[in-house]
Amino acid sequence: MATFIVLMSLTDQGIRNAKQIPERRKAGIAAAEKLGIKVKEAYLTAGAYDAVVIADAPNGEAMTTWALGIGSQGNMRTQMMRAFSSDETDKILAKLP
Repeated sequence: MATFIVLMSLTDQGIRNAKQIPERRKAGIAAAEKLGIKVKEAYLTAGAYDAVVIADAPNGEAMTTWALGIGSQGNMRTQMMRAFSSDETDKILAKLP
């Protein structure tokens, strides 16, 4: 499984319907699980982004499918980053010439 960090920003529609965030979060987690994704944490944040999700996914295709599905609902915009653990980083760096 690969770890991903998803940065999310509410759209105008999303902020107008902010009270629905708990239901949308549950639906988003359920959609992720159907794709084999385990949402480790979902945070509401203050600052440049409105929410941050940390998830483990079988591959980038699953995460991209999930993020596109979330975005297509019109409430959130997403930016996704692949995150590497310390062990993964060490293996990557060991391959450098």
